[in-house]
Amino acid sequence: MLNQLLQWTGLKAKKIARPATAQPSVAAARPIHVTDADFDERILGSEQLAVIDFWADWCGPCHQMSPHIGFLAEEYAGRIVVAKLDVDENPTIPARYHILGIPTVIFFQNGEVVDRHTGVLTIDGLSERVDRLLRSA
Repeated sequence: MLNQLLQWTGLKAKKIARPATAQPSVAAARPIHVTDADFDERILGSEQLAVIDFWADWCGPCHQMSPHIGFLAEEYAGRIVVAKLDVDENPTIPARYHILGIPTVIFFQNGEVVDRHTGVLTIDGLSERVDRLLRSA
């Protein structure tokens, strides 16, 4: 998994062989950027598990978390929605979900909050939560 993160961030050009049964990664898979205006449609209206990273440009831990969110988008492409919402440019949705600290990641399933975490999460921590929620769906 570390090699995949390094490859994704461009720090290492090593190719990773996937088993023949694995779903191929979508090369252009990146988190989508949502706003107050389109959040309900794109996230709450999604039939897939949605993982939302609430962040701000001035937030150091948010920048630390950003590659982890990008990795999720690539690793789970086609199976989940991964999105980012800038809390400074879009204050309504963070207020709705009582975002008091960032980074905060909220997991939505069928339009409902099913998990949340404030602070930096490791890639393994994020993946474990996603896998658990996908299994319970």
